[in-house]
Amino acid sequence: MAVDPLVAPAVSVVFVCHDAEGKVLLARRGAGARDEPGTWDTGAGALEHGESFTDAVRREVREEYSAEALRVETVGVRNILRGDPVSHWVAVVCAVEVDPAAVAIGEPHKFDELGWFAVDALPSPLHSQLPATLELFRSR
Repeated sequence: MAVDPLVAPAVSVVFVCHDAEGKVLLARRGAGARDEPGTWDTGAGALEHGESFTDAVRREVREEYSAEALRVETVGVRNILRGDPVSHWVAVVCAVEVDPAAVAIGEPHKFDELGWFAVDALPSPLHSQLPATLELFRSR
């Protein structure tokens, strides 16, 4: 029996980039984003075959933010089930230190703005998955 690819669990890495001074990097999802355009979110991407979680995070940070990950720390794992759009994925959540001066939008078809924010002064609207991700980040 074939598994519907929209509901087959996938594995992703979710990363909260920070400056080691208390601010986090968020991207506003543009019109070409897969879901929730106009919301602010952290970075994320699929784990590719044969890739370690750390290698996936480093690759995705380069792709999305044109920067190198200086330090990668796994802070938790989330089992995410969504109804709209229907999806199921396991997210390995990481805290990633980056140099703020090196950050730029690497995927303008997905994001239209970047910003550095204190975790207690976030922009709105937030992506529906961001609060749970930031909870893991704060608990590290």
